[in-house]
Amino acid sequence: MTRPPQKRGFGVAAGLPAEVSGPLAVTCEEAGYDSIWANDHPGAKGLETLAEFARATDSIDLGVGVIALDRQTPAEIRADIDRLGLDPARLWIGLGAGFSKKPLTTMREMLPEIREELDGIRVVMAAMGPKMCGLAGAEYDGAFFNWMTAGFADGAREHVEAGASEAGRETPPVFGYVRTAIGDDAEERLAKEESFYRDLHQGYRSHFDRLGEPEGTVGVAAPNAEAAQEGLAAYTALDTIVVRGLASAKVEPMTELARQAAPIVRGG
Repeated sequence: MTRPPQKRGFGVAAGLPAEVSGPLAVTCEEAGYDSIWANDHPGAKGLETLAEFARATDSIDLGVGVIALDRQTPAEIRADIDRLGLDPARLWIGLGAGFSKKPLTTMREMLPEIREELDGIRVVMAAMGPKMCGLAGAEYDGAFFNWMTAGFADGAREHVEAGASEAGRETPPVFGYVRTAIGDDAEERLAKEESFYRDLHQGYRSHFDRLGEPEGTVGVAAPNAEAAQEGLAAYTALDTIVVRGLASAKVEPMTELARQAAPIVRGG
């Protein structure tokens, strides 16, 4: 089956100041991004940031990637969606196992509760290893990759496709964060971001061990927009590249990075 044209989203850390969130969302919508995303962490809820994006835009999809189920239950997530007045039709809710000791079991056994509480909302699953990728392909509305090289993403997508095939369904869309920094300090920004995640917990430690890549190389660190576009273009395994912008949390640097990494529209 022929895959649809690749899409591009833009991602930030949750808690981005409101005075930055609005202009950034408008820039992304105007620049041709299909979606705009926030992560979720103990210091800030991604859904709160999505609400800021929603207030400034009309149609761009809104995604949170990902909410850890060891910190928030599906019922609590739904309550936040309702409280914030988010339109379910625009949402992609990414879910992960967090620090659960048995992540695969957690994501499989919680699925009925997830479907009940988040009825009518597209739910994607954080996936890195082969079994998690297979489960995402078989049971969820999409898979969400994180911290992968383009080559590793190729192999991970094969596991998503295999899971879907075994379940007798079409492969759901594959999303993935690609950390992206542009400018003279791009390599430093990427290395700083990556060093935090490499030792965050055992799941990440195992993942980076499987990658076998030098620190500061998993993502795109480019001196200019042209080089950044070349780096992003290598991620052919993703149906939606979510450019995780590594820039200062201010309007000008963040919107400039979004413009530089925006999808290129090919003329007919």
